[in-house]
Amino acid sequence: MKHLLSHDSLSIVTLLAAERTLCAFDFDGTLAPIVADPRRAGLRAHTRALLRNLAALYPCIVVSGRARKDALKKLIGVPVLRVIGNHGADTGDTSTARTSVEHWKTALEASLGSVPGLWIENKGLSLAVHYRQCANRPEVRRRILAEACALSFAHVFGGKQVVNVVAESAPNKGDALAKERDRLGLNWVLYVGDDENDESAFALEGNVVAVRVGRKLRSHAAYYLRNQFEIDKLMSALIHLRRALSSSK
Repeated sequence: MKHLLSHDSLSIVTLLAAERTLCAFDFDGTLAPIVADPRRAGLRAHTRALLRNLAALYPCIVVSGRARKDALKKLIGVPVLRVIGNHGADTGDTSTARTSVEHWKTALEASLGSVPGLWIENKGLSLAVHYRQCANRPEVRRRILAEACALSFAHVFGGKQVVNVVAESAPNKGDALAKERDRLGLNWVLYVGDDENDESAFALEGNVVAVRVGRKLRSHAAYYLRNQFEIDKLMSALIHLRRALSSSK
């Protein structure tokens, strides 16, 4: 993986500024810092201002693991073109098929409800089983995975102190990203994420600059940011470069 903000990578950032580029971001851990209680997560004021400026210069979308309604509340006042929730499954289209999420939640509450610190979030089209506040997290994670994998027609994958459950047939982030790229007729994509559920977007074929927040050896992302704070530096660079290119025409 290459550091996207290094001198050696300046050419790829400049290319993104010159092309018809879709800028796409995960929310938690990417646009917003990870916090102990995800309900309290939010954009820093400076990040929010940068994202507003970026969205005025580039088509921008957010592809979050959060429920779409929840992510929309976190992005009030930021003119991104689209907010997609539930790991790519929820675009706001009323024809999106609902799943048996409530039945899964009932089953998991029956088997895991006694675990101190564990809570299960129903996002409408997916579940998030949070264990950040549990003692002996490795053992709790193993127990959650065992129970979740026993659910019918469910796709289970991990995250940062969370286990996610979605329908087997649900679109993933890569599917959602490809659909938006094609719908908007854009020829380049920048996607920035930080977690396991972003790997489908990192692996998208074509002119894609995939960037992971935090370096990881086993990832489809070719580039990385050192930490979540560097998202501000990346957006600042994209804004500056596009404005400079516009003024030189």
